Amino acid sequence: MAFDPHSRPHNPLKPSGKDREQVKSIPDTPQTRSPAYKLAFDDPDFLCRPELRPVRLQLELLKPEMMLEEAGILSTTVLFGGARIAEPGTDPWAARNDVQRESLKKSSKYYTEARKFAQLSSEASKATGFTEYVVVTGGGPGVMEAGSRGALDVGAPNIGLNIVLPHEQAPNEYVTPEFSFNFHYFAIRKMHFLMRASSVAVFPGGFGTLDEFFETLTLIQTGRMERVPVLLFGKSFWGRVINMEALAEEGTISPDDTDLFTVVDTAEEGWKVVSDFYGLTK
Repeated sequence: MAFDPHSRPHNPLKPSGKDREQVKSIPDTPQTRSPAYKLAFDDPDFLCRPELRPVRLQLELLKPEMMLEEAGILSTTVLFGGARIAEPGTDPWAARNDVQRESLKKSSKYYTEARKFAQLSSEASKATGFTEYVVVTGGGPGVMEAGSRGALDVGAPNIGLNIVLPHEQAPNEYVTPEFSFNFHYFAIRKMHFLMRASSVAVFPGGFGTLDEFFETLTLIQTGRMERVPVLLFGKSFWGRVINMEALAEEGTISPDDTDLFTVVDTAEEGWKVVSDFYGLTK
């Protein structure tokens, strides 16, 4: 659903957008060409000054929040996972060494499971009029693409939260265009992932995925976020990569902190955890 500026309550004050258009017809003079003459809110160079960082942070928080609220989206199903996990049968790993290439080929099964999980969530979302359980991903390739694609498979909208990076992070073609957002600040992007999260599904990935997973656990553990289902997809992968039991044995986390997430292998297993948590009917 696109933003409709006419949906706002009546405001007798002149819209700032009209001033932005009006200044385009002002005579071209040394004064009007000066950067000082530009409207402050329509001056990219001014907005990008270091002193304006607090304003930019606020804008990145407000823009997606307002657009999602206006679209009536109340809750989301979050999919985290690696950008390098590709669809089975494809071979984008030519630049990797043989060991990495073979591992990534085996990990392509998680693309399939992410797509299926997004389909299951989107079917549940359809029953709510696409207001609940709306799939949200980082909007890029790999697991993110699988999640967006799974939603589109069943005719559901999905949200993509891209971020400007040197590589790997252009919007995938399955993200709903009206909900394809782009960020500069990782912190604000991570807030948007969790502000509406009804569940968090974490598929195999790298530093970014681990960062997002531990951020979620920390917020739940410290009571800064309500308890929601947190799913780790891939028992063999995560069993090698992290050892939460060791942390508990060392006393750096509480023994029951290992209950903050559930390890699963299939989309059906994962969605059952979510369904049982919310009492959803099949």
